[in-house]
Amino acid sequence: MSKTIFQRIIDKEIPANIVYEDSLCLAFHDVSPQAPVHVLVIPKKPIVNLADFDDGDQALGGHLLWVIKVVAEKLGVDKSGYRVVANVGPDGGQSVDHLHFHILAKRPLAWPPG
Repeated sequence: MSKTIFQRIIDKEIPANIVYEDSLCLAFHDVSPQAPVHVLVIPKKPIVNLADFDDGDQALGGHLLWVIKVVAEKLGVDKSGYRVVANVGPDGGQSVDHLHFHILAKRPLAWPPG
């Protein structure tokens, strides 16, 4: 199976505008932003989506949520507000088979989405 674009970014084969990186995850600006601030937070562990989380991924899930908070603070959107989205599967709008969270901010975000 070929690497996803996100795995290639993790492996530094493709450049990205990285906002945050540690041993477990990476956050970078989306190349096709849907808001003035659009950052993706991805685990370095290859997990397809939230439906593929297993019992051993609980700590990683908590870490990813903590990183989302840290990135929002770093980008200065923690006070004004932001949206976090995880698309799961084709009907959920997932286009890359690697778990990723979108952080969207700096524009009004309507509800319901989609």
